[in-house]
Amino acid sequence: MIGNRIRTLRKEKRMSQTELGKLVNVSQQTVTAWENNKAEPTSGAVTRLAEIFNISTDYLLGVKSGTASADKENTLTENQKLIAYSIDPDITDEEREDIMQLVKIAMKNRRRI
Repeated sequence: MIGNRIRTLRKEKRMSQTELGKLVNVSQQTVTAWENNKAEPTSGAVTRLAEIFNISTDYLLGVKSGTASADKENTLTENQKLIAYSIDPDITDEEREDIMQLVKIAMKNRRRI
């Protein structure tokens, strides 16, 4: 999962693996290994990647926050996921996650009414 996010974020920045490696102080081969999920970045590299891409380390690592009950409450139905994913097939994972968060907010507001 982290490898896919690194690749997507790197491509969004129109950056080569070599360029990213230089910014993180690793080789191009190391970046390739990350993107192919053959190796995982160190905690320091994860922090640096988050800084470079202006994202949270939690997003990069795919960490979900909250308790199990909060996760259950915030789980989207299949129809809601289809809506979030069908808005634009070319959007990034981060943009898709933002859309899903907006759907969750709308669900909470609907319950309050």
